[in-house]
Amino acid sequence: NLNRAVHQDLVPTGRVVGIIKRNWRPFCGMLFLSQIKEATRHLFTPADRRIPRIRIETRQAATLAGQRIMVAIDGWPKHSRYPNGHFVRSLGSAGDKETETEVLLLEHDVPHQDFSQAVLSFLPKMPWNITEEDMAVREDLRNLTVCSVDPPGCTDIDDALHCRDLPNGNQEVGVHIADVSHFIRPGNAMDLEAANRGTTVYLTGRRIDMVPELLSSNLCSLRSSVERLAFSCIWEINDKAEIVKTRFTKSVINSKASLTYAEAQMRIDDANMNDDTTKSLRGLNRLAKILKKRRIEKGALTLSSPEVRFHIDSETHDPIDLQTKELKETNSMVEEFMLLANISVAQKIYDEFSECALLRKHPAPPPSNYDILNKAAKSKDMVIHTDSAKALADSLDAAQVDGFPYFNTLLRILATRCMMQAVYFCSGMDSDFHHYGLASPIYTHFTSPIRRYSDIIVHRLLAVAIGADSTYPDLMDKHKQSALCNNLNYRHKMAQYAQRASVAYHTQLFFKSRGILNEEGFILFVRKNAIIVLIPKFGLEGTVFFENKDKPSPKLIFNEEAPSLTVEGHSFNMFDKVKVTISLDASNVQHQKIRMSLVEPVISGVSVAPSEPEVKRAKLDR
Repeated sequence: NLNRAVHQDLVPTGRVVGIIKRNWRPFCGMLFLSQIKEATRHLFTPADRRIPRIRIETRQAATLAGQRIMVAIDGWPKHSRYPNGHFVRSLGSAGDKETETEVLLLEHDVPHQDFSQAVLSFLPKMPWNITEEDMAVREDLRNLTVCSVDPPGCTDIDDALHCRDLPNGNQEVGVHIADVSHFIRPGNAMDLEAANRGTTVYLTGRRIDMVPELLSSNLCSLRSSVERLAFSCIWEINDKAEIVKTRFTKSVINSKASLTYAEAQMRIDDANMNDDTTKSLRGLNRLAKILKKRRIEKGALTLSSPEVRFHIDSETHDPIDLQTKELKETNSMVEEFMLLANISVAQKIYDEFSECALLRKHPAPPPSNYDILNKAAKSKDMVIHTDSAKALADSLDAAQVDGFPYFNTLLRILATRCMMQAVYFCSGMDSDFHHYGLASPIYTHFTSPIRRYSDIIVHRLLAVAIGADSTYPDLMDKHKQSALCNNLNYRHKMAQYAQRASVAYHTQLFFKSRGILNEEGFILFVRKNAIIVLIPKFGLEGTVFFENKDKPSPKLIFNEEAPSLTVEGHSFNMFDKVKVTISLDASNVQHQKIRMSLVEPVISGVSVAPSEPEVKRAKLDR
């Protein structure tokens, strides 16, 4: 990032003069054998390109070749180009799905070992049932028409909702959240393990639970037709979606239906369905639309980020299809009430515990973050105002190009890249609470305690606030709370990286089985020797390089201000439509990648012919 510096500007520089603390850990990678016959010293290449190669001594080199292994650094001699290390263990054959998944979990520091017996010993004995003692201190809400709405295949159901008419003409809406804190008590082995893990990690085709499966998919999961313990946030809401009254209560519920987003949408849309669950969904959907409209009017951002969904073969577990996720009204419906619950709970715990409330904030980006967004808009003779979230939201809403409906989505994708990371913090250690993206003065996470440890802490704070549980020293210690937040932020970030790496790996598997495909895409970024192309069909980004060591380089002229790249007289600008071939480049076993090559526009000596399947189809069409 040049940060507005240009050639021959005077800028500060520095050099490393000392290392305060080493962060050496075992690294995953591959061994590349020495060319010297019978050599015992070989270079290990880490999977993480930021780590230098490591020299190790081993007589197992021939056996370890082609495997993913772990190596630890022992030291780095002052005059040596490489650090010295030793072999730790083999992870399996390179390219094997289990091995590659193990590598990405280890490289992103995701705790994924089996739960210890010490942890499992704190699980309730089966068969487990709700007792009379439980009922005595909880509100009985089993008669309510509660339902859950989740993605297909979801078994760790955190939340459920209900909506019913009140005699005074208002409506009662409830968000009911799994009462995980009932099962995980402060300070025991299960609590410490959950605090360390911080979050459930969702990989493609695999879930790394934060808590044991007996809780995540059974006793805590708000499945239909079973009684479950919940923590409920209940509002009385008038016809304008204004909150008249809010209350929080520990409860017992019995969900009447576990629906997917598509199933819930079908019920709402089908005029012939008028059962209690469908009526509840329609009431929720109507109110959610008003809540969302009001939230956006206050400056909440509606951004975009292409998400993909794989169809996995049930036998081979290989990806057989790749699609972008389609969002329905019901996705937004659930989101609105989860946001409302999180905001309501945040205000309550802060009012009660101003020094130790666990909250979540989203800092406003510095102006320089918006440089690429401003340049992109300027290329279409538009101005994006970024002095506030409201100004940005209004500018994005107004940014439309006739005949190019996808332009607004592309602009929102760029705006997403400008954002800062949202973080957890302790209220007594910070004065800036504002959540920029949601345009909310205060926010927390309450609605997903099965998969986020932050929510368990928030549940404990809320329980103490309403007199449903007793406190404990660490809960009221702002310094310990702040240290916990640091770990939660780290674990959340690593989980995101691991999830992206899993998607990238399965994308590679998908294109490995498909060969070369031809697809249309849009230029998202322009570099001095390349363009970054987004393929909407797959939610996939790739780089088209115009310099190739195997052939003469074309004439390139890069205009950083525009930004644009002229290749042999043809100008490439942000948002231009192009056609590319997509294939898997497996030339580097350890760092396989998706390769894109330009098909259209046709530039002599630069563009490639479309892949064979498309050529054959064209002949058949003629």
